[in-house]
Amino acid sequence: MIQTPDIERPPQELILSLATIGSATASGELYRLGIRDPQILGPVPMTPGKIVVGPALTLQFMPKREDQYSVDEYADPEKQLHRHVLYHTQPGDVVAVDARGDMSSGVFGEMMLTYFKGRGGSGVVVDGCIRDLPYAINLGLGFWMRGVTPNFHTQTNIFPFAVNQPIACGGTLVMPGDIIVADDDGVVVVPKQLAPELVRNAKEHADWEDFSRMKLAQGGDLRKYYPLSEEARAEYEAWRREQS
Repeated sequence: MIQTPDIERPPQELILSLATIGSATASGELYRLGIRDPQILGPVPMTPGKIVVGPALTLQFMPKREDQYSVDEYADPEKQLHRHVLYHTQPGDVVAVDARGDMSSGVFGEMMLTYFKGRGGSGVVVDGCIRDLPYAINLGLGFWMRGVTPNFHTQTNIFPFAVNQPIACGGTLVMPGDIIVADDDGVVVVPKQLAPELVRNAKEHADWEDFSRMKLAQGGDLRKYYPLSEEARAEYEAWRREQS
């Protein structure tokens, strides 16, 4: 039997805190923490309004070489590593797939995704495609991917090579257990070790943005309220005290 490693998941309270932040704020705060570009570029939102935050299960594809992998989809299913990444699913997990940007291989189909959902999976980020979209879209999962195809996962150019190893998804490094923050703005990878500091900084950022948004909606001066100027900080601090 194929043995694949599990991931180390961050504390649930950290996941819940990140769920209130959003990908745009997460990206900006990570930049200030030294991560220049944490977005996964390529996969786009396919489920508008869906917000997913969870630890990454990772799956890596490689260019297919026929002596290494046959194209028979059903002959020996347990040799297919795309199944094995899903065996690790726990509630809230996100599966991130380096499918090399391939547009002609459906990494997962309806049955695999139904299993993933049944195990508690929350989101799918694929630098490539899935198939069976009319069925998959009704599962309630969040999907970020390049597109769809009728082909199965090893029908054309790629084959699954590694599970829960570092991958390059959309050209961005994803370590197993990193936290994926995905919404209508896109997908951001939060390194586990930076997540607590990101949450602290983002809470302060969100508070002053709430204040600034209110002031701008009231006709306040953009130069004064965004970003928050020193001139406006006393107003902001007074407003914060009123909220507590």
